[in-house]
Amino acid sequence: MWDAIYPYVAALVPTIGLLIIAYVVFKTIFEADRKERIAQAQWERDQDRERARERAASPDSDPMSD
Repeated sequence: MWDAIYPYVAALVPTIGLLIIAYVVFKTIFEADRKERIAQAQWERDQDRERARERAASPDSDPMSD
């Protein structure tokens, strides 16, 4: 019986192994991309807040100084 099943198992195991490896690699890539996008958006928000704070503190931006 094993002699009849072995060729099929031997043909499927490498394919399944590569499928698992590809899944792990792509999952890792997509997760890293998602985290990078979140970090980039947070950094841009922080930069916008800092620029707004600098503009508010700048005497040139005070509309009442005219």
